[in-house]
Amino acid sequence: MSLSPIEWKDDHVVILDQQKLPHETLFEKLTTIEQVWDAITYLKVRGAPAIGIVAAYGLVLWARAKQSNTLELFLDEFHKQRDYLASSRPTAVNLFWAIDRMVRKVNTAKSVVEAKTFALQEALDIQAEDEETCRKIGEFGYELFEDGDTLLTICNAGGIATARYGTALAPFYIANEKGTTLNAFACETRPVLQGSRLTAWELQQIGTDVTLITDNMAAHVLKTKHIAAVIVGADRIAANGDSANKIGTYGLALLAKAHDVPFYVAAPYSTIDTDTKSGDDIPIEERAAEEITHLSGKAIAPEGTKVFNPAFDVTPHEFITGIITEHGVIKGNYLEQLTHGAKLKEKVTAEV
Repeated sequence: MSLSPIEWKDDHVVILDQQKLPHETLFEKLTTIEQVWDAITYLKVRGAPAIGIVAAYGLVLWARAKQSNTLELFLDEFHKQRDYLASSRPTAVNLFWAIDRMVRKVNTAKSVVEAKTFALQEALDIQAEDEETCRKIGEFGYELFEDGDTLLTICNAGGIATARYGTALAPFYIANEKGTTLNAFACETRPVLQGSRLTAWELQQIGTDVTLITDNMAAHVLKTKHIAAVIVGADRIAANGDSANKIGTYGLALLAKAHDVPFYVAAPYSTIDTDTKSGDDIPIEERAAEEITHLSGKAIAPEGTKVFNPAFDVTPHEFITGIITEHGVIKGNYLEQLTHGAKLKEKVTAEV
């Protein structure tokens, strides 16, 4: 699929509006940081890496529009805009990783002009690095499976949720490039149906045989459809390997364990948050009741119905067979290996 979900264009950023898929392929032009905040908050752009990339460009948009006579005032306001974007969604750690990286880079500038130049280059680098990172995740993931295997996934962790390739869907892209076959079952992913609207659509674009199921069919599918593995993305991975992902992922992990099916999490090192010791410390975003009480704008529940709508759940590390990263597949002692990986991430970030 040659579709580019995020593109920088001279003085604005263009995003693929994921709310419109699959019926309409609409690209939206964002020219202000406020538009970027809205796009992230209201899921026009979603997927942890994509959120980070677009947020970085949001800071570029603000910087280019800002008129400031002194570097001190510019940097002070830049930090405030970082905090503004941080408020858009609380769970995806890539958001904070990207905007904090932008702040660190801009802090090294010697003038306002240089700060603006640094901001744009850093955002471009974040996007380019994410594409390469996702390709490596795909290659390491691909090696885990055999030609003809069928995998089960939830939500959308594909190319439209990243710069390209995706995380959990990256092995499908690599299989396509190599002329081999990986098949997919995709959970529809209630309440906003990222599996049916996005994953089914995206895999169809690259010619993958994908079968859509409702979320509550997963146990039956694992029992009867010869699923080789479950593969999912992540929005934040704690130091001990506990992994936050779209609501329903934890249930899939329990079902995979019950059916003796490997359960893999695919995510870049930028998703690892060693400051968060366990999944109990990961903030879980709760979203509007209308996502459950309404479907395509039409009420499907009685008016006034009480709603609990967490966007994510946390899969404990003991249910995770392996974490597929751009540096290989992590298994075993997650705390030790993720801590080492975080140090590697800090080293790489410091060098760019």
